Amino acid sequence: MGGCAGSRRRLSDSEGEETVPEPRLPLLDHQGAHWKNAVGFWLLGLCNNFSYVVMLSAAHDILSHERTSGNQSHVDPGPAPIPHNSSSRFDCNSVSTAAVLLADILPTLVIKLLAPLGLHLLPYSPRVLVSGICAAGSFILVAFSHSVGTSLCGVVLASISSGLGEVTFLSLTAFYPSYFLLVTSPEAQDPGGEEEAESSSRQPLIRTEAPELKPGSSSSLSLQERWTVFKGLLWYIVPLVVVYFAEYFINQGLFELLFFRNTSLSHAQQYRWYQMLYQAGVFASRSSLRCCHIRFTWALALLQCLNLAFLLADVWFGFLPSIYFVFLIILYEGLLGGAAYVNTFHNIALETSDEHREFAMAATCISDTLGISLSGLLALPLHDFLCQLS
Repeated sequence: MGGCAGSRRRLSDSEGEETVPEPRLPLLDHQGAHWKNAVGFWLLGLCNNFSYVVMLSAAHDILSHERTSGNQSHVDPGPAPIPHNSSSRFDCNSVSTAAVLLADILPTLVIKLLAPLGLHLLPYSPRVLVSGICAAGSFILVAFSHSVGTSLCGVVLASISSGLGEVTFLSLTAFYPSYFLLVTSPEAQDPGGEEEAESSSRQPLIRTEAPELKPGSSSSLSLQERWTVFKGLLWYIVPLVVVYFAEYFINQGLFELLFFRNTSLSHAQQYRWYQMLYQAGVFASRSSLRCCHIRFTWALALLQCLNLAFLLADVWFGFLPSIYFVFLIILYEGLLGGAAYVNTFHNIALETSDEHREFAMAATCISDTLGISLSGLLALPLHDFLCQLS
C-alpha cells in the first residue's frame, strides 16, 4: 500500500505540475521595465534634438563669420563686437538669424506634413539610421565649411535628422503605454494595470526584443477616419502652434536685437547665453511631467504671447536696464514652451484610443514646426525693418 500511496502521490504531483500556471514576474520587474523604457525615450529625445539645438544656438556665429585661413572657427576671437550696420542702433547682421531658423525647420515641416500620409510604411530601424547619418553629416559640413551657404546646407541636414527622428520616436511611444503611466503615477495601478505592465515588460525599448504590437498599425485607418481624428486634435494643435510661434519669434527675431552694450559680454556671447537659458528652461519643463500636469495648454499659449509682446516692446523702447532681466524672462519662456510641448503629447496619449494613437502622435508633431516656420517668415522682414532704424 505504501507503494500504491507513493505512486498516487507522485501522480498527483505530476498532475499538479501540469495544472499550476506559470508564476508571473514580480511587479518590481515590471517597474524596472517601465524605467528602462522611460530612460530609453529620454535618451532618444536628447540625442534627436542635439543637432537642431546646436545649429540654432550657433546661428549668430554662422551668419557673422566665414572661415578664413586665419580663423579656424566660426566664433569671433575678438573681445568686442564689431557692428555690421553702423547706421542702426542695433548691431545687426546683414541677414537675420531667422534664415538659419528657416533652414533648420522647413525640411522638418515637409517631413511632418508627409509623415501621416505614408511614413508609417517605412520600418522604424531605417528611419533611425537615416536620422543618425544626417545628424553626423550636419556637424561635418558646418565644421569644415568655408562659407555661409555650405554651413546652411549642414543646417538643412540637421533639420532632416531632427524632423524624421521626432516623428519616428513620438509615433513609437504609442506602443509603450507604460511610458505614459510611469511619467505620471507608476504607483497607481488600475485593475488592468498589472496585465499592462506584464505586456510592456515583454517589449522593452532599449533591448532587442520586438514589440508584440507591430508599429504601422495606423495604416489601416481610412482617410475619413484620419480626418475625424485630426479635427479632434485641433484643440491641442492650435495652442501648441501659438506657443511655438511666439517663442521662436522671440528666439530668432528678437534675440539678435536684444543687445546690451553695458556688459562685458560680446554680442555673439549674449546670443549664446540667450539660447542656452532658453534650452535649459525647455529641458527642465519637458522633464517635469511627473511633477506637474497641465490640462489646459491654452493658458501657456497666452502667457507666451505676453512674453513676446513684452520683449518686442523692450526692443523698440529699450526700457530694461540690465541683461539679467532678459535672462530671467528667457528662462521663463523656455519653461512655458517645454511645458506646452510635453503636456500636449501627454494629454493626447491619454485621451486617444489605441488604434488612433500612432497617427495622432505623428499628426500633432506638425504643430511646433508650423509655428516655428511662421515665426521665421515674419522675423525676416522685422529684422530688416528694425535694422534700418537709425
